[in-house]
Amino acid sequence: MSATSTTTRVTPRSFFRVVAIAEAITWTMLIAGLLMKYVFTMGATGDLAVRIGGTIHGFVFITYAATVIIVGFNQRWSIPLIALGVVTAVVPYATIPFDIAMDRRGRLEGDWRTEATDDPRDKGWIDRLLRWFLARPILLVVVFIVAVVAVFFAALAIGPPGGDH
Repeated sequence: MSATSTTTRVTPRSFFRVVAIAEAITWTMLIAGLLMKYVFTMGATGDLAVRIGGTIHGFVFITYAATVIIVGFNQRWSIPLIALGVVTAVVPYATIPFDIAMDRRGRLEGDWRTEATDDPRDKGWIDRLLRWFLARPILLVVVFIVAVVAVFFAALAIGPPGGDH
């Protein structure tokens, strides 16, 4: 590799960690917006703060859930563990301890599984589909973003949790 070229390598661990931290940061934005709305700045300014913080948090929440699913299948997590990972986004800041726990237990070690192995689980349709997408990273990123945006806009159409008061 020459001195002028750089390679950025996104591993399951680094991808998961960045999104888990982003999810926690957006909790702070949402909580700050709620404080502005109900404690410090009642009215339109407080409503705007919640809408901005809530919108960003909602988008990153959905991104985190999708990330847990992709990384979980890549790392061969059980379905209950994947579900637990998604649920941690519901509790403020819980994505950080979940990330730390998965890292300490070695559940984020390794690379993306782009090649089939002798493991019988590699014959399943989910593993084959995951490998197919991982072999086409640009397509995977596009599909990931389109899916997150589609779910986000569907959630916007349904409305915010608890209704729009």
